[in-house]
Formats: sequence, structure tokens, C-alpha cells
Amino acid sequence: MNTDRLRRHTLGDLLHRSAARHPHKLAIACGAVRWTYREFDALCDRLAAGLAQHGIAKGDRVAILARNSHAFAALRFALARLGAVLVPINFMLKADEAAYILRHAGARMLATDSSLAPLAQAAAALDTAVQQFLWLPAETPSEPVPGMLRFETLAACAETPPDVALNGSDLAQIVYTSGTESLPKGAMLTHDAVMWQYVSCVVDASIASDDLMLHALPLYHCAQLDVFFGPAVYVGASNVITGQPVAEHLLALMQRHRISSFFAPPTVWIALLRSPAFDGADLSSLKKGYYGASIMPVAVMQEILQRIPGLQLWNLYGQTEIAPLATMLGPEDQLRKPGSCGRAALNVETRVVDDAMYEVAPGQIGEIVHRSPQLLSGYFHDDERTAAAFEGGWFHSGDLATIDDEGYITVVDRKKDMIKTGGENVASREVEETIYRLSGVSEVAVVGLPHPRWLEAVVAIVVPKPGAALDETAVLAHCQAQLAGFKAPKRVVFVDALPKNPSGKLLKRELRQSFAALFT
Repeated sequence: MNTDRLRRHTLGDLLHRSAARHPHKLAIACGAVRWTYREFDALCDRLAAGLAQHGIAKGDRVAILARNSHAFAALRFALARLGAVLVPINFMLKADEAAYILRHAGARMLATDSSLAPLAQAAAALDTAVQQFLWLPAETPSEPVPGMLRFETLAACAETPPDVALNGSDLAQIVYTSGTESLPKGAMLTHDAVMWQYVSCVVDASIASDDLMLHALPLYHCAQLDVFFGPAVYVGASNVITGQPVAEHLLALMQRHRISSFFAPPTVWIALLRSPAFDGADLSSLKKGYYGASIMPVAVMQEILQRIPGLQLWNLYGQTEIAPLATMLGPEDQLRKPGSCGRAALNVETRVVDDAMYEVAPGQIGEIVHRSPQLLSGYFHDDERTAAAFEGGWFHSGDLATIDDEGYITVVDRKKDMIKTGGENVASREVEETIYRLSGVSEVAVVGLPHPRWLEAVVAIVVPKPGAALDETAVLAHCQAQLAGFKAPKRVVFVDALPKNPSGKLLKRELRQSFAALFT
């Protein structure tokens, strides 16, 4: 007797089991749509059957270029039930950038919504293998795109989905990392890798079945998709989905739905704090707050805890290649270990090492490396970069950090973001933390810019709070009083806003490009 099917636990099985435990509980709310777990599970079965009727089978890559919606959520699990491979695409990319991912992944179907259909069609036309388009309804009503398969049509399929031979070692998704110094890499993640990561999230981030979680950051990003949405479905929590991560809209949703759990990068938390609607919003239901994607300035973290009484904060650090949670700093350590990303998550082994792979002494800077069942199986069609990433038998994160005598890790910079000025290394994060201690600073990014004498000069790009009386002299004097001379900025530039991607990460590359000629 073949018992493999009896023991199987893939992403598709996960939703079946949650629906069996919580059939009548709210699973998804998005705009006017509300699905119980039983309805969500049954719809994903019908959608899988409809996709199969249109030729989608195990191993086929299906790309999604769309904003958050109930349809995005359903497609994620329908593909998993077929053994098809999800390829989420950043909708902020240009057509040729998206086309590279479509070509490299060999995607044969591309799902999109009305607002992003022109971008999707332009990208697919650039010598890709895309044969079919699937139109997804959005959070707010929109007109279907002529000529595309319709989500509702496939989801009305009366057939039973095929019983596909699957196991945990099968590929679930290919997630492309941001291309900063080279072309994006496609991280291959199996069902097992994603599921082990879900377990780490549930345990270390206290994700529970009674959570009512708001998902506002793009689902194409592994943080929202796999640290929060997937684990929430795993435990049977209720999920409110929006594709509009605007502060006033988020505050309204939190109040209307009595949201208890919310993730956002520091930039979005800052936007909430600065919103004119913040003080009038009833956030008494909000008990769990999560941040990641970039380091939370200590002053901002303290302000959040002060202005949202009863909130507990978690800092979650990781990257696409580890599915993506790697380390966690819990509520009890937020003020005791400010700025730290914590210790290794449940299913992760983490070290901070020098170039020879020896562990660094407490307080010394080294590279974060990992071993974990959550890790990627490799980069798609890229053996060379796969081998380099796993050199020495550990996965190399590319992040520089220190580790203290209790094992708490503090990220100081990406290797490529470390500023080398006059032969000295400067961690931009240390300078940013110093500047955030000025009361008139709303946001700051510190970068290295070309300089005729120092080769790279430390420069602070500052967004002042409304009405703040800040000038360059005051910021420079503050830094010079707090930091070694070589760490203090050579210049301070004031701007109205910092460039960010849809996940809230600061785009320092754009700042370097915009101000490259500052010292010429």
C-alpha cells in the first residue's frame, strides 16, 4: 500500500485541513468579498480544476503581476493544489524588467488585474513564453480585460480538480530577488521549505487562530505572503486583505474590522504615526505589531509603543532565500535589545562569521550565514550563483552584523551598502540611528556618495517633520557630537520624501543615483 498520500502535507493540504477545523470561520475579507474557510477551500478546488482544464499542470510556472486581492489569495492555493509553481512579480518593475522574469522562469500563464494589465501585456510581448492571461478581480470593482481568461469563470468550474502526485520536495514557488548589482535571481522554494518556515512563524511570532490580521503590504513579496498570510491560513486566523497601503485607509480598516495583528516595515509605521487620522483612530484592538524589511529606528519603536497602549512588537528579519524568516526579536526584548533582529528562529541555525568562516567575537562585524530546512533549493537556472551562495556549507546572506554574548544579532548593513570613506568602514544604520534622535526628523537614509578626497563621503538624506526647524548645521553638529569624525556626514540634504518600493524598503540605490554629483 502506498501511504505517501496519507502523510502528505503541502500548501494545498494546509488549506484543506484549516477548512476542516474552522469551516464557518471568516477566512478572507477583501472589499465586499467575505469567504468562510469552507467557501475559500471549495473555491480553490474549483479554481484548480478550471486551471487544469486550460492546461496548467504540475511544474508549470504561473506568474502573478497584480495588487493584493481575494483572487490573488485564492490563486496562490489553487496553483499549489495542481503542483504548479507560483512566480510573483513586483508590479513596480518596468515592462522589460518584468519580461526578464517571465522569460527566465519560462512562465506560460500570467495573472493580472485591470490596473496592471497594460504593464503585464507589454512585458509578455517582449519575447516571453506567456501563452495565456488570467484576469483577477481587484479589491474594488473593475472591468474585466477583453481576451483574458476570467477568474470567476474558472472558479465556477464544476469538475473535480485532478489528484496530482505531490510531495514536500516539489517546487512551490520561484521568488525573484531584487536585482541591485546584477540581474535578479530566482530563489526556488519547495513546499517543505515554505511549510517549515510557517512553523517558525507560528511559534516565534505568536500567530494564532484568534488573530484578525490585516495584510496590506504586497503579496508578491515573501514577507507578507509567507511570514503572515500563509501562517495565518495555517492556524485558521481571519484575514483582511487590501491593496492600498495608504495610512488613512489602513487606519480606517483597523478600526472598522477591529484588527488585532498587523505587519509593516518601519516606513509604513512612521506614515501611520504621522497621519492626521492617527490620533482619532480607535486602535484598541491592535495587540500584535510586526516590523521588518529594514531596521526600526529606536526612537520610532518607542513612539509606537507609547502611542498604541497594549501593543506588543516583534522584529522579524530574513530574506527571500530562507522563505523568508531567519531571526526574531520578541516583545520582551524590544527595549532591552533595541535595534537587534534577535536570535535564530525555531527552524534556523545562524552564525556570524568572518571571511574564513570562523565565528566573530562579540561586537565584531561579520557576515550572517544560515542552515535550515527553510532554505531555497537553489537559484533557478543559475548553478554558479547557487554554488557561491552555499560556499562552505552554509547559506551566505550578504548581510553584515554583530552578535553579542547572548547570541542576539544586530544587522549593521548589507555588504554592498557599507560605506568606505577614507579607508574606514561606516555602517549607515549607526549614523541613521544617531540622526533619528533629533526630534525634528521624520525619516532619514544615509548613503555613500562619490567624493574627490574620501572616495566615498557619508551623506544624510533627511525628511523633516512638518513644521520642524531643522537645518544642515544643526544635524551636522548633532552627529559630530555623537559620532567619530569619519562617521559624521559630510553633507545633509533635505527632501520631502524618500523613495521606497511597495514593500516599504528604502531605495538607497535611487538616492545614490539622484545625488551622485553632489560633490562635483
